[in-house]
Amino acid sequence: MNASVGIQVVPKVASDEEVIRIVDAVLDYIKSTGLNYFVGPLETSIEGDYDELMAIVKECQIVAAKAGAKSISTYVKINYRPEGDVLTIEEKVSKHQK
Repeated sequence: MNASVGIQVVPKVASDEEVIRIVDAVLDYIKSTGLNYFVGPLETSIEGDYDELMAIVKECQIVAAKAGAKSISTYVKINYRPEGDVLTIEEKVSKHQK
């Protein structure tokens, strides 16, 4: 596993309920990839192969648009290590979980 991303998809829609519905559709897609992920209050972290993660980031936009978002702002953080593994989600957050 040579990469991890933090992704926040923010659909521009009329209500909080619509935001939640569209973000839930994006999360369902992320879950369907089979990759390890962690949903936080402001972003979702996903870990895997760099190329696969970049394709997932792209597809998240398409999923949000198909769910009804006319405009989407997406914020992405990328941790990439071409020669070796990145720290896992578990290694980063486990000691801080209640």
